[in-house]
Amino acid sequence: MKTLYKRVLIIPVVGLFGLIMCFIPGPKEKTSDLRAGVVKVNITPKKPILMSGYGNRTEPFKGVHDSIYVTTTVFDDGNKRTVILTADLIGFSHEFCKATIKKIETVTGIKSELIMLIANHNHGGPANKTYGDGQNADVENYINELQQNIVAAVEQATTKLQPVKIGMGVGSCTMNINRRARFADGAVWLGQNLDGPCDHDVTVIRIDNMDGNPIALFVNWPCHGTVSGQDNYLITGDWPGSAARYIEKAFEGKIVVPVTAGASADINPIYGPGNSFTDIDAIGMLVGEEVVRVAGMIETKANGKIDAGKITVMANGKKPLESRFPNQKLESGEPVEINLSTMKIGSILIAGVSGELMTEIGLRIKEESPYKNTMIITHCNGSSGYLCTNMAYPEGGYEVMVSRTMPGTEYLISENLKKMIQSLE
Repeated sequence: MKTLYKRVLIIPVVGLFGLIMCFIPGPKEKTSDLRAGVVKVNITPKKPILMSGYGNRTEPFKGVHDSIYVTTTVFDDGNKRTVILTADLIGFSHEFCKATIKKIETVTGIKSELIMLIANHNHGGPANKTYGDGQNADVENYINELQQNIVAAVEQATTKLQPVKIGMGVGSCTMNINRRARFADGAVWLGQNLDGPCDHDVTVIRIDNMDGNPIALFVNWPCHGTVSGQDNYLITGDWPGSAARYIEKAFEGKIVVPVTAGASADINPIYGPGNSFTDIDAIGMLVGEEVVRVAGMIETKANGKIDAGKITVMANGKKPLESRFPNQKLESGEPVEINLSTMKIGSILIAGVSGELMTEIGLRIKEESPYKNTMIITHCNGSSGYLCTNMAYPEGGYEVMVSRTMPGTEYLISENLKKMIQSLE
């Protein structure tokens, strides 16, 4: 562990260079066929309701440490208009996504295959029945308000469309770690596995106005939103919310910062789960410093054609296991619906999966993508649970124990996404 902490200590020093913010605009371009509008809306519940993320929290939240938000980005290339919406929530159920996407399409005319509803898997937010939790009137009322806020945010973003330039860059933050650790009893449980695979990429999409000034930074990092733990009863955006605040402050509050989770079913932050907001802010700061540094190096370009696709595949179902030990007998369960989405904006490719994707699968998809600028987003357009590699099943562990899909799911996802990506224009 000594080596890990040495690496952590030098990150803030590197981050200081990002805070200089030497964003020197290139030659000013007159116009762009690509337009974008960005909006941030507060979705913090107005009254205490149950929280999501940990099953043993049975009481409503007791206060708000920091508000949670929906951030909406609408793109338009003159022919197609698309929506990428990110929320500081545990997830969105399939049912909520279908109903909400239909409403957005009805109200705005934006086609359903061009809409991404994304949760950043924050474990410090309210219940919204993603996992069937919060079956009461207060949660139902919140869900109804949430849907109204989402539709209104999309409508508002369409009124803010302006010509933009976009670009993408990739940095690294090592504050995440593989959590599939072997224990002395032979089981695989939630711990810290330094030898396990872990994607440390901090991916940033920078959206500039035509003067070269950022209006949004779209952030992706593969990590659970679990710095806050089961003993925390205060609403928080966890590290995604903290990172967004840090970045917004660095840009004097003039930008919107959607934060998403990459393939991180088996990846946790190195701090937590606990009840320390100091730890939350530490992770947020270190991710935020890297985002600011990377953003300063991104070259944005005008124009960019939009193309997108969306399909549903059915994975063979598996019943939950009773043990986290290796070599458990797998019993068939109900088929599981997995929604796959692709969206290309200029040379930037975004692939979305409706579940918790193991980091190895995300790494493989990025490696095999024909687009250098590829971002993997999970918890997108639904909640299909844990989506594991074939190798994980005989190893056991929490992810395999609670997964609702059988071996073969990783290839079902990766091969279909590969075909979808290849079909984009």
